[in-house]
Amino acid sequence: MKITHILMALAYTWALSQAAWAQEDVIRKNLPARLPQFKQIDEVRKSEIGGLYEVRVDGSEIYYTDAKADFLIEGSLIDTRSKRNLTEERVEKLTAVKFDSLPLKDAFVVVRGNGERKLAVFEDPNCGYCKRFERDLQKVDNVTIYMFLYPILGADSVEKSKAIWCAKDRVAAWLDWMLRDQSATSAAAGCDATALSRNVELGRKHKINGTPTLLFTNGSRVPGAVDAKKVEQMLTLAAKS
Repeated sequence: MKITHILMALAYTWALSQAAWAQEDVIRKNLPARLPQFKQIDEVRKSEIGGLYEVRVDGSEIYYTDAKADFLIEGSLIDTRSKRNLTEERVEKLTAVKFDSLPLKDAFVVVRGNGERKLAVFEDPNCGYCKRFERDLQKVDNVTIYMFLYPILGADSVEKSKAIWCAKDRVAAWLDWMLRDQSATSAAAGCDATALSRNVELGRKHKINGTPTLLFTNGSRVPGAVDAKKVEQMLTLAAKS
């Protein structure tokens, strides 16, 4: 009898999986036929709502559709009971960056206090929000900051980043510019600043679309000019993960 029950359970599970695959095939067929931008679908899976499917494209772009792909929803799925943004949580998981995989040789290092905690930051020297963030970041102690120059706001950002990267004291040059508006000397002709182009490529790979963007050792990221209190909270959370 037990063997019969097990076989029935396996058969039921197999039937459900077959149905799920068939449903996914319908969505993968209908969406691209109707909306060409969905030609390359990374994943289709059931959402937390019955009859609603999550469609993932371009790595971490999330949409929702019905079983026949007759309707498409663009936006966040909110769990009103727990007040959680399920779409945001999903995207954060998909875009998490393994801290140990970061090419730290392409960043310069700022150490404060014992440097025990770690943080990586992508910033553009022409970003006004970054300057505001840097002023507040001075309040955070006992941290090692890996600063990735990320010149995405134009040609002048590239030139300023080169000058800072090629400075004898990168940290001093960075802080002089970001806190005191004192420009670094132009980069010498022979200076190797290829790290900057690698940083841009790295950022695009991980969909870092704005500055500042903060990356923590537990893989979480925070976009935008958050205050020192938020940075402290995230560093504490990362240390517990």
